[in-house]
Amino acid sequence: MRRVVVTGMAGITALGSDWATIAGHFANHRSGIRRMDEWDRFEELNTRLAGPIDDFQVPAHWTRKQLRSMGRVSRLAVAAAERALADAGLLDDPSIRDGRMGVACGSSTGSTDEIKAFGNMLLNSVADGLNANSYVRMMPHTTAANISIFFGLTGRLIPTSSACTSGSQGIGYAYEAIKYGRLPMMLAGGAEELCPTEAMVFDALYATSLKNDTPQLSPRPYDSGRDGLVIGEGGGMLVLEELEHALARGARIHAEIVGFGSNADGQHTTRPEQVTMRRAMELALEDAGLAPEAIGYVNGHGTATEQGDIAETLATSSLFGPRMPISSQKSFLGHTLGACGALESWFSIEMMNSDRYVHTLNLDQVDPRCGELDYLRGEFRAMSHQHVMNNNFAFGGVNTSLIFRRWP
Repeated sequence: MRRVVVTGMAGITALGSDWATIAGHFANHRSGIRRMDEWDRFEELNTRLAGPIDDFQVPAHWTRKQLRSMGRVSRLAVAAAERALADAGLLDDPSIRDGRMGVACGSSTGSTDEIKAFGNMLLNSVADGLNANSYVRMMPHTTAANISIFFGLTGRLIPTSSACTSGSQGIGYAYEAIKYGRLPMMLAGGAEELCPTEAMVFDALYATSLKNDTPQLSPRPYDSGRDGLVIGEGGGMLVLEELEHALARGARIHAEIVGFGSNADGQHTTRPEQVTMRRAMELALEDAGLAPEAIGYVNGHGTATEQGDIAETLATSSLFGPRMPISSQKSFLGHTLGACGALESWFSIEMMNSDRYVHTLNLDQVDPRCGELDYLRGEFRAMSHQHVMNNNFAFGGVNTSLIFRRWP
């Protein structure tokens, strides 16, 4: 069994693309949520809230040839991957292109502009807007494929298009590929582009926030006054390496991944199951060889939906008890779907390394139906821990849990 470490981290969010900037906004209680006036044309869509990245620009050195196969979701993923490789000191290293590096990455869906063009073909029998790259931009594994092609990576490619666990499954499966000796390096994470269709998915389930005139007050994970989730967008990527490989090249190590658990509810497509949520966390602990007492903080999924918040926190409390600190960065960024597992893993490692943990924004009164836990509220909390856990849960009953260890 190989040990697996994180040597590169990066992400692109509505609040910035580096940890210092993002953490500064977190500390100043600044939300990335705004009212989407451009959604007013969708009369049957009730929510008008989202967390868009309004200032994203593709790097000037990207070529037209490189861009033509990438919709927005792939551009976010590739941009985060480029930053992560640079952080790891591997961007110009030829070793990543000789089969030693693979990709594990996903999103909830491909770029929806292309889906619209194909839909127009079916509805109106015309092929306007379709070309040789349309499917590549639309396909479920567009992020993983575009990362592999952009950087010339010829190791294994693992698509993880599993909605809200796309990013965390990408990290988990990449960790396992290295742990079991299949290859020494992986790029792992997820991305999502903002689309009103994704808001409509949750709107149809009566699960979106309707605080349209007060975007700064939503979402409200774990709060008794929450009224639903808010959709966001972003991309997050980690560079994972086998420990000896990283040490041999003198790499800076951010953290070690020591545990991964993933399972399925096997019950309902959208209703979360407390028992299997807890079991995913137990699987991660068993993989890491740790007792529950070893975990110092849980980065919760915290979507601000009633069923999700309650099931998740009851599962967490039943395993760890009331002493466990927990918070959700979705309160600042919205639910970034395929990106959230990767972004929140990045945040978890940064918080562990800085001994400063982010609170949940807008959490004024904990819902009494939620599990008894130590909810971080109001401001950053200073804590020092050796292990942190990041949990994510997705439609289809997919559950993931990752455990990171401070290095050294």
